[in-house]
Amino acid sequence: MSKGQVIALSGGVGGAKLALGLSRLGLGDDLLIVTNVGDDFEHLGLNICPDIDSVVYALAGLNDQVKGWGRADEGWRFMAALEELGGENWFNLGDRDLAMHVLRTQALARGESLTQVTRTITRQLGIAANVLPMTDDPVRTMVQTADGPLAFQHYFVRDQCAPVVSGFEFEGIAQARPQADFMAALKNPGLRAVIITPSNPFVSIEPILRLPGVRDALAAAPAPIIAVSPIVAGLAIKGPAAKMMTELGMPSTALAVAEHYEGLIDGFVLDETDADLADDVDSLDMRALLAQTVMLSLEDRDGLADYVIAAVDELAV
Repeated sequence: MSKGQVIALSGGVGGAKLALGLSRLGLGDDLLIVTNVGDDFEHLGLNICPDIDSVVYALAGLNDQVKGWGRADEGWRFMAALEELGGENWFNLGDRDLAMHVLRTQALARGESLTQVTRTITRQLGIAANVLPMTDDPVRTMVQTADGPLAFQHYFVRDQCAPVVSGFEFEGIAQARPQADFMAALKNPGLRAVIITPSNPFVSIEPILRLPGVRDALAAAPAPIIAVSPIVAGLAIKGPAAKMMTELGMPSTALAVAEHYEGLIDGFVLDETDADLADDVDSLDMRALLAQTVMLSLEDRDGLADYVIAAVDELAV
């Protein structure tokens, strides 16, 4: 039984794992999963939303747990045919996955918002949680490199994260309006928790935090805010976060992630292997929390979700 709204800020694969655990706690539509849209792009005439789709597929039980992205039981006949015709094939779109992108593109062309089409999809798939884009306005993450700026998917997928990173820009962020239900939940006296999932702090969570008014609303929110480290023993569980940190001149440690969130959060969940960093995290005016954060199994996802909800409830006392 829910005791109030819970907001989870999420990127793709790592965030989706914890989002799935949270969705299994009986929170129903009191769980708001606010997803990054900075990774979104248009490809082959379709509107692609990788982080939204990772969360949706995970919550619907449709995700490919081996690859970590896309749908399970996927086929690739479309991509093979596209390659035969000399088409742009660096970004894989599975035969089943295409249905999501076609449906979304048609809905957006009819004038529906990204919130509306995402809600239609989640309800059709039987998902009780509210999966929300961080904004219905276009925001695009640009990765700054020595060879010039790269659109995020060009950096991440086409170039396999090889370019050296020097910074990030979020095109359209200054004009973007935070999703209305997200902002209303942050001001809700019944808000129970805000959880920053173990997603990349720089390209998955930072776009959400950069939306106008979001940091101020978080600072005034009537509930504890905790973040789960995406770095364990100096390594990123998934994705290029550790590589980015090194190239940006910071140590690739969980402590550096905690410092990145300093002044924003009340608690920071470290993996048990990083217990030696707890005192340093405590010194940042946040509570160091220790848990098993590597989510290899469904039981791991459930266990971490249970832990973070118990932790925010304790911080609220």
